Amino acid sequence: MNFWHIKDRVVPIGGRTLIMGILNVTPDSFSDGGQFFSLHSALAHAQQMISEGADIIDVGGESTRPGGEPVSTEEEIRRVVPVIEALAKRVETPISVDTTKSEVARAALDAGAAIVNDISALRFDFYVADAAARAGAGLVLMHSRGTPATMHRLPPAAEIMHEVTSSLRASINMAERRGVKRGSIVIDPGIGFGKTQEQNLELIAKLDELIAAFPDLPILIGTSRKSFIGRILADESGTLAPPEDRVHGTIATITAAVLRGAHIVRVHDVKAAAETILVTESIRENLRTM
Repeated sequence: MNFWHIKDRVVPIGGRTLIMGILNVTPDSFSDGGQFFSLHSALAHAQQMISEGADIIDVGGESTRPGGEPVSTEEEIRRVVPVIEALAKRVETPISVDTTKSEVARAALDAGAAIVNDISALRFDFYVADAAARAGAGLVLMHSRGTPATMHRLPPAAEIMHEVTSSLRASINMAERRGVKRGSIVIDPGIGFGKTQEQNLELIAKLDELIAAFPDLPILIGTSRKSFIGRILADESGTLAPPEDRVHGTIATITAAVLRGAHIVRVHDVKAAAETILVTESIRENLRTM
């Protein structure tokens, strides 16, 4: 078993698949925008997710959905810091901040966050690594292409496994050069961020290859309610299944990811994910003993 070093604690990696619960304090996130925008509702939802089995709470103040409107640094801090501050006083569960901005990362870490989850893997602001290094925080580096405004207009990458592996390797090197300890880094292939439908499915199916390429780093994967699931579940007219109807599809992707060796899954529906992981890992253990 390995350990993920996040601020003043370590998180065991390699036993049970961990669950990162999504807490969007935004008015416009693709799945739950506006539902947890108030401090009271955000705290209540975080505590509910923890009671259902969340190991980490990931607080985001800017939607990264395709075409999402950018948020100023000041507004993002205004959204996430009060929630992180209040939550850190109430729970022992590690808190992550989902941001690409170093100033937001610093404010969130000062408020009690222990992890920075950067969907740009330092492409947008490499000083995020400095903030994580200064605090000794965990750092999630996620592969993405373009920006939320442009990612779905980009031509497809020719070889997605090569693209993800080489890009993440460059981001890891950048993080380490700026002082982040390797034991504090987690990587994420970035399902949906500038990939085609087929490439998203390929990344899930070949997650074990990504794990083999980075054997000493934990792998996080986030498929929850994403549009590629909506396309698979589209009706006869081709209309995508809405986010609230993608839960069972999400469960299928979690099952596949766990069987392929994912260490952490990032989800909206914590109870469903926890039950899925419990059953899937029980089956996997039996397969190993056959």
